Amino acid sequence: MNANIIDGKLIAQKIKDEIKIKILDLKEKPGLAVILVGEDDASKIYVKNKEKDCNEIGFYSEVYKLNENTSNGELINLIKDLNNSDKIHGIIVQLPLPEHIKEEVVINTISPEKDVDGFTYINAGKLFTGNNGLRPCTPAGCIELIKSTGNEIKGKDAVIVGRSNIVGKPMAMMLMQEHATITVCHSKTRNLSEITKKADILVAAIGKAKMITADMVKEGSIIIDVGMNKDENGKLCGDVDFENVKEKVAFITPVPGGVGPMTRAMLMKNTLHAYLLKKNGGNSL
Repeated sequence: MNANIIDGKLIAQKIKDEIKIKILDLKEKPGLAVILVGEDDASKIYVKNKEKDCNEIGFYSEVYKLNENTSNGELINLIKDLNNSDKIHGIIVQLPLPEHIKEEVVINTISPEKDVDGFTYINAGKLFTGNNGLRPCTPAGCIELIKSTGNEIKGKDAVIVGRSNIVGKPMAMMLMQEHATITVCHSKTRNLSEITKKADILVAAIGKAKMITADMVKEGSIIIDVGMNKDENGKLCGDVDFENVKEKVAFITPVPGGVGPMTRAMLMKNTLHAYLLKKNGGNSL
């Protein structure tokens, strides 16, 4: 067996093209504000890409680059100003933040209606209880990638490796809402490979290069690789040993070109969603 490669770039482009058409006739464009604190190289690239996506689609965008010594108070005041801005419908604070910044306080200062990363307690609570809210972009993108295979999620055994608030936990909630049976594994899980081998759908979000090997996956399964690591040669790779695993599974996402572009596309989708919720009293995508 040789896996079908799930082309995240292609699927993300389709989503962005659909959004472009939806906003053509709008007098006012959806607006996204991105805040970057400090000099993290990866974060700078992410912010640049988000700005590029906004320009491509036709969104209004504001980017705030603050120095590493910015105080909690200054950052919170900026967010409050953006909460009150009629031009801005979505706000994201690029993570990670410098150590002296209180991440939870900062994130929860963002108005839930503008929280296009889906990280505030309000939106996390809505996801947990199955209510409509803005959902975290990476797991939402993963769901789209799984659905793109044409396979039904309902009734499948899904295993998530990783329990972060950004990917693992919301991924579990979203898969459960699609009626999959969920197992969440983490660093304290015993017999990890025995669990992953039973997965019809395996989502790897650990942050360890090529940790998921061919002997850990079920033949004919769907593999979603959220990891973004460097291998021993400094080359970008995922949490899955792609070259060997692809010989055994039915579908697999590559790194790069899989989950990454989808995360950005879902951010654009969330920004439009937030705009429509404000303008149309609840109508969304």
